[in-house]
Amino acid sequence: MRIFLAVAIAVSLGGLAHAQNVPQYGETDKEKTQVQKDADRAAERAYERSLGSIPDKGSNDPWGTVRSNDTSKPAPTKTAKSKAKAGSTEAKSQ
Repeated sequence: MRIFLAVAIAVSLGGLAHAQNVPQYGETDKEKTQVQKDADRAAERAYERSLGSIPDKGSNDPWGTVRSNDTSKPAPTKTAKSKAKAGSTEAKSQ
């Protein structure tokens, strides 16, 4: 009896999965009706209009009012090679 019940459940689940009608690889899409094409076009136009109503976002720099644009650049520092020399007097003084 249990085996019969298990087989019945497996068959019913298989039937439900098959009823989903998932397109297989290489299968072409079905042609859309004119009503579906018009609905797609209207949805695309509504989407474009909604994008146009979004305001432009300004700069997202919370420190922008604190910093000035004309800051001077720091003086060039000595390269790592000159600091790395073991016999250098500069390396010993630091």
